[in-house]
Amino acid sequence: QVHLVESGGGLVQAGGSLRLSCAASGRIFSDYATGWFRQAPGKEREFVAAIRWTGNVTSYLDSVQGRFTISRDAAKSTVSLRMSSLKPEDTAVYYCAAALFGLGSSQVTDYRHWGRGTQVTVSS
Repeated sequence: QVHLVESGGGLVQAGGSLRLSCAASGRIFSDYATGWFRQAPGKEREFVAAIRWTGNVTSYLDSVQGRFTISRDAAKSTVSLRMSSLKPEDTAVYYCAAALFGLGSSQVTDYRHWGRGTQVTVSS
């Protein structure tokens, strides 16, 4: 079992930056793929970024490619999402998710473990 806790959300102006962190406890975190998803009010949860359990492959939603960067510190059991050039449409609750020996899928159903989320609000 893996327990995930997100942090780092907040209110930022358009064009600004934030860094989200996902801290994991429980099983060996380096055996898990980690994904970031987001959900805006009235919308379905959508994939943002993921890193394969091997740590060497990342993938991104097209609209965040080049603005967001996912990275992992296996020794600290944390995964970060650096977000820059933020836009109002990035406003959502951001969730961290983990999948044992996952490949970094963009599908919500491929992740078994989820955090409670952290709010990101981008003002125009």
